[in-house]
Amino acid sequence: MKTTIFAILLLTSVFTYGQTIYSKTFGSNKDKAVIFLHGGPGYNCINFEATTAQKLADNGFYVIVYDRRGEGRSKDPNAKFTFKETFDDINSIYTTYNLKNAIIIGHSFGGIVATLFAEANPQKVQSIILVGAPVSLQQTFKNIIVKSKSFYTNKKDSINLQYVSMLEKMDTTSLLYSSYCFSHAMQTGSYSPKNPTEEAKAIYATFRSDTSLKKYASQMTYQAPQGFWKNEKYTTLNLTDNIEHLKRLKIKIYGLYGKDDGLYSTQQIADLQAQIGLNNLTYFDNCSHNVFIDQQTAFIKAIKTWMK
Repeated sequence: MKTTIFAILLLTSVFTYGQTIYSKTFGSNKDKAVIFLHGGPGYNCINFEATTAQKLADNGFYVIVYDRRGEGRSKDPNAKFTFKETFDDINSIYTTYNLKNAIIIGHSFGGIVATLFAEANPQKVQSIILVGAPVSLQQTFKNIIVKSKSFYTNKKDSINLQYVSMLEKMDTTSLLYSSYCFSHAMQTGSYSPKNPTEEAKAIYATFRSDTSLKKYASQMTYQAPQGFWKNEKYTTLNLTDNIEHLKRLKIKIYGLYGKDDGLYSTQQIADLQAQIGLNNLTYFDNCSHNVFIDQQTAFIKAIKTWMK
């Protein structure tokens, strides 16, 4: 099986500004192009690349993954960590792979990048698919705090309740505030489905057993969140108006979210669904932040249905 998979993928180095951007393609370039934008800032595309990219390609898509400049395998000590630089690199992906138009899948922070890139380059984007992506990180932080307090209260964890109380008094626009919020989200199980499917269990088990993948899966860089916070204040962004602008530009917007994703309240998901359309958002049971793993078959089915 591995021989078959690696025989039909293409690994290409994208050169921009004298630096190499890691990218890889799956499937036929005659199919609809899909560019996957990973989460972070500071992460990479390995979780999607190793689990889902080929399967999506097998369902009739030309899938392109890449690591953002200064993140993952796209090492660049001179990375600026600005949206302009990021958009320039995405445009270089279009040039390298001779793309005129593409579907953009944005996971988590990648959803912010997808939205802003589509707004700046509407002629290049067929549609965007937000996967576990925030519309307002400030709302997300408030939701994390509410859920964390409930979790620690049920556990009678007075120490962490004190930490949350201190967190509530911090400057909500600071990078430290966002870091602590995400740390509590991790501690309280916000990134894991409560009752994972058998399919998800098998995918996670295979992924974790591959030592060559594990080193990338646990790899986080701190320059990226620091840079994007300093240059773009990304933790304060609210994309509501940007999404309205995309609608006026006639760019289709879709959403795939998990009900066990502790980053988002049901109200946040309902608000997004009301904005982009009832039939344009799917809210999965037994699914958390990594929708493409937690509900892989349903994830691919939804994309195929929307992208007919």
